[in-house]
Amino acid sequence: MDENNNPNEQSIQAFAPRFHALEAEIGKAIIGQKDIVRDVLTCMVAGGNVLLEGLPGLGKTQLVKAVAKATSLSFSRIQFTPDLMPSDVTGTDMLVKRADGSSAFAFQKGPIFANIVLADEINRATPKTQSALLEAMQERTVTAGGLTHTLPAPFFVLATQNPLEMEGTYPLPEAQMDRFMCKLNVSFPTRNELLDILDLTTGAGGVEPNPAADAALLLEMRETARRVPVSRAVAEYAAGMILRTNPQADDAPEFVKKYVRYGASPRGAQAFLAAAKVYALLDGRFNAAFADIDALAPNVLRHRIFLNFDALADGITPEAVIEQVRQSLSAK
Repeated sequence: MDENNNPNEQSIQAFAPRFHALEAEIGKAIIGQKDIVRDVLTCMVAGGNVLLEGLPGLGKTQLVKAVAKATSLSFSRIQFTPDLMPSDVTGTDMLVKRADGSSAFAFQKGPIFANIVLADEINRATPKTQSALLEAMQERTVTAGGLTHTLPAPFFVLATQNPLEMEGTYPLPEAQMDRFMCKLNVSFPTRNELLDILDLTTGAGGVEPNPAADAALLLEMRETARRVPVSRAVAEYAAGMILRTNPQADDAPEFVKKYVRYGASPRGAQAFLAAAKVYALLDGRFNAAFADIDALAPNVLRHRIFLNFDALADGITPEAVIEQVRQSLSAK
């Protein structure tokens, strides 16, 4: 790699302390879920969107609010419901009266124009409304009335969803699922964590996170992470994992060919490398490793693997497919 593209030593040394300071502030408002907090921040620093899935009441919304406060970013919450329309998300052209008495159409920005957009219970809206986020999540723009409007930088969609087995939910379109860098499963708290949550939420008053970063610092951290080198071997390992999730691939495991309808796209490989660079810096390394790819595999792949009917009938999960793919690569 060109020496001129290397970040300076100071930004490398400051990366982990800055990241941990953010974790600590968010931890003031969130009991437990340390891995979830770290992975949400990892995706944000890497420039990706996050999908949080879990039962109602597990603190998903509270987590996103805490992240917004700790990062000093502008924040907008969209409560997704079956009657929500795409224009309620992106904005629309409205007839506005001018000072001279004449009228003209002007674009009125929707709640998506913020640094952090909480798409709360995203799978309670219809697929038509869910798809309103597609352009924003990928291009960081909104097109309306033939004009393209740029979203603020940095821009993140942090979405929450309830398990699909619950009533009143609509599966996210595959194209939208692919635009989330990671899907994180929010687990139920332990007994001690639940008691701590009760103390925090039913006591005299909760603790609010203090700002530990801002937009400029997050963008600087992202630039530092992007310049972490990835060896050809590690890139090939990530690419091999993506390819082997697709049943049409020649070297896909038989397990995949039997149970998977279709697997991950090249966006999954991009997500692997972008997030692996952040993991490397947090581990004190200036190079991505095979272990980073392995650690990220469930979060990066679980929402990019679409199972067939046989898998559903046999109780096969995406995590089981991921483990088979990982083992097939290790045995190579």
